[in-house]
Amino acid sequence: MVSSMHVQASNVVPVNAAATNAELSNENGTASVTFSLESNHPGPKPLELILQDRHQTLHYDAHPVNPHHGPHHKHTKLSTSTNNDAIAGAESTAIPIANVPHGTRVARVARQVQTVANDPNDGAYRSWVLGGFSNPTSVAAASSQPSSLCPANNGTVFRSSSGITYQTICGIDYGDDIRPFLLVGSFEACIQKCDAHNYDTHGVTCVAALFAPNRLSGKDDCYLKSSITHPSIGPTVEGAIRYSVAQSAHLPASATSSSLLASLSTVPHATSHSSLSYSQTSSTSSPIASATVSPPGVTYGQGSSFVAPKVAGSKLHGPSENRPTSQYIQYDHAEGISLSQSLLRVGVNGDLTTGYDISPQTGVLDVNIYTQNALAPLRNTPHLSRDGGRGGYLNGQHIFMFCDTGSYSTTTLASNGDFLDFVSSSVAVDVGMNALSGNPIHLQDGVGEWSDNVGRQRGFAPLTQGEQAYNIAMQGQGQRYALWIESSLIPLDAATGIVYAPIVYDNVNTVTRAAVFTYTGSTLLRITAGGRGGPVAQRPIRKLFDQDEPEWGVAGGLRSWGPSGIGGSDGKVYLFGGVPGGMLMARVVADSIENRDAYQYWTGDSWTTIMPSVTSKAYFIEGPIMDIDIFYSPRHMTFIAVYLTIYADSTFYYRFLNASHAIVPSYAPGGDKNSDCAENLLKYGWSDEQVLYKAKPGLAGSFIYSGGVHTRYFGSDDIVNGGTRMLLSWTAPTGQNPASAVSEYQIVTAEVNLA
Repeated sequence: MVSSMHVQASNVVPVNAAATNAELSNENGTASVTFSLESNHPGPKPLELILQDRHQTLHYDAHPVNPHHGPHHKHTKLSTSTNNDAIAGAESTAIPIANVPHGTRVARVARQVQTVANDPNDGAYRSWVLGGFSNPTSVAAASSQPSSLCPANNGTVFRSSSGITYQTICGIDYGDDIRPFLLVGSFEACIQKCDAHNYDTHGVTCVAALFAPNRLSGKDDCYLKSSITHPSIGPTVEGAIRYSVAQSAHLPASATSSSLLASLSTVPHATSHSSLSYSQTSSTSSPIASATVSPPGVTYGQGSSFVAPKVAGSKLHGPSENRPTSQYIQYDHAEGISLSQSLLRVGVNGDLTTGYDISPQTGVLDVNIYTQNALAPLRNTPHLSRDGGRGGYLNGQHIFMFCDTGSYSTTTLASNGDFLDFVSSSVAVDVGMNALSGNPIHLQDGVGEWSDNVGRQRGFAPLTQGEQAYNIAMQGQGQRYALWIESSLIPLDAATGIVYAPIVYDNVNTVTRAAVFTYTGSTLLRITAGGRGGPVAQRPIRKLFDQDEPEWGVAGGLRSWGPSGIGGSDGKVYLFGGVPGGMLMARVVADSIENRDAYQYWTGDSWTTIMPSVTSKAYFIEGPIMDIDIFYSPRHMTFIAVYLTIYADSTFYYRFLNASHAIVPSYAPGGDKNSDCAENLLKYGWSDEQVLYKAKPGLAGSFIYSGGVHTRYFGSDDIVNGGTRMLLSWTAPTGQNPASAVSEYQIVTAEVNLA
């Protein structure tokens, strides 16, 4: 691992070394810049590339392809400003660039030299050094300590450890936070989080990082900003603004906080028409070129054989804590429909799912131009009692998706809250990344989840108008339709995840409290995250699989990325189909997930479009499995399955794929571009079952359930990025009143190290 850098000494010194023979070829919108440099500074140095046409100046930030060393990770971005972010370069090279207008010429290709001093305090966190967008190593959370960066280094231009140019700004705060807030412990680590956020979103959505060194006692100290509008005085703030954005805002190189505030007050709001529009829109302005999406922070094992994983340690964090937001969106939605009396009967009626549009009364609201002015304060802090709790990583956030969730008025240790509402699903995001330092996680519900100012919820997974109207009419009688998310998030691309959620008919005897749950089929949810409203689930298809078919995707699945790598749009989605005795397998091309006819099914020998029955024994993994996650481990170069069984023993088990060789994905170094590494799951058997982690039963002595792995939590130390760490979570019943401070269920996490 490369040593971290002392940011105060990281000044970028331009060198007058312009390119010679710079040429631009442009065919069908894809350009290639070829150039050579003559300079007194040998070896690869940062480069500045600016292209011009008759209408605008285009700045590109990319990694070149060096013909002598093969392709490297590349990323391109486009803005309509003459910014000076640098790109990595070589003595003689060619840079392929997408979406370049015809008639464009090379205005400048120049060399810069970066002088950087080692940080004598290195060790507080581990840095990563990669140009452009980079995948971070995990940052150990620590109590923030005051530093001497400000005000002496106000206006300093420096380069972050991922190669991005920033300008220091002292004593200024801004609006437009990118949630969640973070606990990192150092100015440098906060900038890493900004670079990492941009890597994960595949664009420049974080334009500034603000570090608050005086926030002690484990309080969040890092705030990422989506724009530099709405400035205010923040005497102790140490900030870093991307240099291109600082130049667009015409920030002086050095000034007092008062003069900077005056300068920033004239900056227009970052809309699509402002000079800062690129910071808001670049995440979608330029697609990532083929074979460049794979995170450069992933570390792969060596050799021709896989490495058998072994448990090397574990740490219990404890129950999570809810930290609801203090605002909601005061939004007047359309009134719901009324059902005829003939439809209000006990028993499953599939037409209530397939015959109605999505209810506008359900699902998380997004904060956008229509709703941003409707934010209003919650009257009190709701208390939540939630069941379930699977999730995953999406667009810079670690999300937790729940099943049945009750909301209550403010609850204390001395008094229980009053019942407010009950929904079949809810969602929260991890704030603070407390598990990095071995502490219980904090979960926050977004402002778009509340339906009113007292804390009733809208529900995460949208219901149809038929389902919602039935639930309202039958309220108190014991019958309802529910969407229960019972599996981990399956990433679809860089910004979207999917879940196959079962549609459940719940019939409760109001006298005996005995409940009968009927699986009526499953639906598909497309999930996005990163907005202020909270993660949003869309239900593009009412029902995808039927009641009498295997429960495809309900137990989860995995993403097999194509040659374009992690975050790309090619490749396939593999689904697990839970049946007695084991798991079946289905697959679909990633861009056809909504097309039922596009799915293929494994027969035990080959793929077919004919769906097997629930009595099929074409298992790809056998056993009495209840909850399961299967993922590829680059360190071990094989697949690992983590699961709970139906035996109620509160134990996580694991197996690894006993392949005859090291498994290398198509997008990894040395991978076969024409291969699909998930096919190995059907070629080889699994190892014997081993104990991964023994969890304590809940407070009521009941067994745990809804257990899973939250991948990518630990950055480059995470099991799916070539590390050894994994975050487990599960539900532990307490036997307590859901309106009590303890709640009826606890969501518990632990870390396991799998060496």
